[in-house]
Amino acid sequence: MASTSPNTHPTMGPVNWLGLWTLISKEVRRFLKVYFQTVFAPVVTTLLFLAVFALALGRSAQITAGGVAFLEFLAPGLIMMTMVQNAFANSSSSLIMAKVQGSIIDVLMPPLSAGELVVGFATGGVVRGLFVGLVVALCMSFFVPLHALHPFYIIYHAVTASMMLALLGMMGGIWADKFDHMAAVTNFVITPLSFLSGTFYTIDRLPEMFHALALINPFFYMIDGFRYGMIGHADGNLMVGAVYVGAVDLLLLLLSWMMFKRGYKLKA
Repeated sequence: MASTSPNTHPTMGPVNWLGLWTLISKEVRRFLKVYFQTVFAPVVTTLLFLAVFALALGRSAQITAGGVAFLEFLAPGLIMMTMVQNAFANSSSSLIMAKVQGSIIDVLMPPLSAGELVVGFATGGVVRGLFVGLVVALCMSFFVPLHALHPFYIIYHAVTASMMLALLGMMGGIWADKFDHMAAVTNFVITPLSFLSGTFYTIDRLPEMFHALALINPFFYMIDGFRYGMIGHADGNLMVGAVYVGAVDLLLLLLSWMMFKRGYKLKA
């Protein structure tokens, strides 16, 4: 009677948890290893923004916006702007560097599905965004009173906003062929959307046309919801904003998955 030998090949199941965890760990360790550039530099830049506004306004900094002192109104916007910029930078730089250096094959060859690759790179961006945002908030609290009036809105918008920019960074990193292309996305898409989203002002002061444009900018809703969580003031509809940001995340998640699934600009 012939004996059957047991299958010695490991079964991973529907999800390669070990591979996914390894990818996430790689992405997190990558930015922590150069923390002076990836954590301290954004903190210094954000505090400089705060200092410039405080010095420029002088005693006028005590004027109210959204029912609180202007610097208290400004702080949530600056924190959110730092978070999303770092979430974008993490996933975009990881992919563009891998493509330019030719090491992208090391990511594509392991038994990771398109969904697992998307989750891995996106999670790395989210972790960096949240980590830098937390450090910025802690440092800023020494100069501006910070509150957490509605923790749910703070957490929800921090996570979904970081996810949105991590996914955008992933798509940009896949699309870009060189660092100049990535810089163009940052300068002509991410930065304008960040600065024109109510970071430094209430959109009620905008002319009617620009006010309407602000209401279709997802960056406005992520900042508006986050600011509401901290100071209790919102310029837009909170429910619409929460659904809108979540829907944009799902759309970007699908598009990112399709790019990995088809090997767009990843496979020769």
